[in-house]
Amino acid sequence: MTTVNPAPTTDPTPTNDADQGSGADLLDALHDAITRYVILPTPETVDAVALWIAATHAQPAWAHAPRLVIRAPERRCGKSRLLDVVEAVSFNPLITVNASTAAVYRSIGVEGAPPTLLIDEADTIFGAKAAESNEDLRGLLNAGHQRNRPTIRWDSNTRSLERIQTFAMAALAGIGAMPDTIEDRAVIVRMRRRAPGEKVAPYRVRRDGPPLRMLGNELTAWLRPHFPDLEKAEPAMPLEDRAADTWEPLIAVADLAGRGWPARARKAARLLTEAHDDDAVSDRIRLLNDCRTVFADHQAIPTTNLLDLLKADPESPWTEDGPNGLTAARLAGMLREFGIRSVNIRFPAPTGQVKGYRRNDFLDAWERYASPDQNDPHPDPDEDDPEGAVPAVPTVPAQLNPGTAF
Repeated sequence: MTTVNPAPTTDPTPTNDADQGSGADLLDALHDAITRYVILPTPETVDAVALWIAATHAQPAWAHAPRLVIRAPERRCGKSRLLDVVEAVSFNPLITVNASTAAVYRSIGVEGAPPTLLIDEADTIFGAKAAESNEDLRGLLNAGHQRNRPTIRWDSNTRSLERIQTFAMAALAGIGAMPDTIEDRAVIVRMRRRAPGEKVAPYRVRRDGPPLRMLGNELTAWLRPHFPDLEKAEPAMPLEDRAADTWEPLIAVADLAGRGWPARARKAARLLTEAHDDDAVSDRIRLLNDCRTVFADHQAIPTTNLLDLLKADPESPWTEDGPNGLTAARLAGMLREFGIRSVNIRFPAPTGQVKGYRRNDFLDAWERYASPDQNDPHPDPDEDDPEGAVPAVPTVPAQLNPGTAF
């Protein structure tokens, strides 16, 4: 996640102070309703959920439909209760546990504003056993993040192409992580089981549902007159790329509400995105990070030594990559995606000429993909700083002599 400087913006400015106070009051009431029934891990997470719910009431104004992923490590962490509250306050909620993909397509494609799709027990849909059979649903959730990405089907009855809309905000609750392609388009809420001293009010649909639905109606009444302003809004974003697309509707709503909500929304966007980025490192990015640690001051390392050093950390995934851990072929295949290849390198005796990797070949990939390295002793590859702080790694016995690589 990269933090960027705010650019010139077009914010949905409230028409008067009373309108601004009304919006902020409604978000405050929504915040209080969430915390009455559910304990979330941080105040920023509560703010994010409140803004996501509010954004569902202005879906016609958005270019992107952010997902809300509610995930828990185990049962009894409150994910289904949070989804109950989201259902009660969201715009036109459509909740399902096992609806067919075709039914979901048809529900989204109806005339008028799209529904808010809510999927409970999503881990049973995207788990290892069921993932392949639900690939169409995942495709719908991926495509529906952006407006004007319809699914095209051939209607054999009319012998014509049918375009089915996919754009709709969606919330998914389940145990464990969702597919990467979904979480990359989502606000991530990490639930946890309540501690013994943490108390919440019991939620009863008949008693608590009507006042929450009334709050949802008030959100609609507040936001509907501002659809034209929200559609043109370009709020200053603390994020970029897809993360900015996902959070822009939430921050636009916060800017419209005013008071303390604009700052709270941006803080939530930064913190929740950073937490997800720290946890969502792919194997290839992890390999780049670990190679940077291993190389440290070395200008070149034989392939066999590089493999040994990568597998020296017992907590790394490289010891379990196959029956014998990471292999030279697997290493080459993963690095090839970044344009990094092994070459013949002449090392001092007794190593001699062997296949190996050069540090300079990694520099571009480290700069573009790897996590920021606060302890990099070589920000400039032409500088030599042997006193720089580097992570401790086993010594490589033979290194490249200048001018001997070919």
